[in-house]
Amino acid sequence: MNVHLKVQPHHLERGAYLYIRQSSMRQVVENVESARRQYALRGRAVALGWRDEQIIVIDNDQGESGASAASREGVQRLVSDVGMGHAGIVMGLEVSRLARNNADWQRLLEICALADTLILDEDGVYDPASFNDRLCSGSMEQ
Repeated sequence: MNVHLKVQPHHLERGAYLYIRQSSMRQVVENVESARRQYALRGRAVALGWRDEQIIVIDNDQGESGASAASREGVQRLVSDVGMGHAGIVMGLEVSRLARNNADWQRLLEICALADTLILDEDGVYDPASFNDRLCSGSMEQ
């Protein structure tokens, strides 16, 4: 499906959430290219129709392990804002890495599906309410 057909006016009325993370402080220091690529996703949101001031960058989980969302304040805010209907799209370099714990990832996907929130990574835009998009994004429960 055409990306621009997935992004509807009601998505654009809500925020575009960009979640930035590196698993360890060593990665934060040494993997600057990854950080640059993550922050560059802002441009994808703008190209899809979000205004710059609508883009919410959550980067306070830098250097935190993705093993569990419990200790990551940023991912907790993301899940909460998605659940409250504030997010039109959630962006990440590899969205399946937002949570290394499969249960946390599945929970976020379900909340996105219920809240009609899209997901974007370097490979595309996905609608978690669509069975085919969940397959394409590698986000089906095993």
